Amino acid sequence: MHAYCENPDIILCGNKSDLEDKRVISEHKARDLAEKHGLVYLETSAATGQNVERAVEILLDRVMRRMEVTVDKSLLPHQKVLKCHERETPPPNSSCYC
Repeated sequence: MHAYCENPDIILCGNKSDLEDKRVISEHKARDLAEKHGLVYLETSAATGQNVERAVEILLDRVMRRMEVTVDKSLLPHQKVLKCHERETPPPNSSCYC
């Protein structure tokens, strides 16, 4: 089992919060939608940086928590699988991946 799943972590971001006079969807309506789908909602602005870092932090935190729970830790990406001829003592044939 791995952390990539059919139900990914999602944060709903209302972008361009610095352009309030051009708003099309109310904050209330956006929050209702987020709540309906069980999502975090943040008003963000790439221009001012408002909540951009916070959105990334929340998303990464959720992804990391899910990975800690679901990833098979017997072989993490940074671990190297040694081939039989690279080992000091060859493993039994049943566990060889050569």
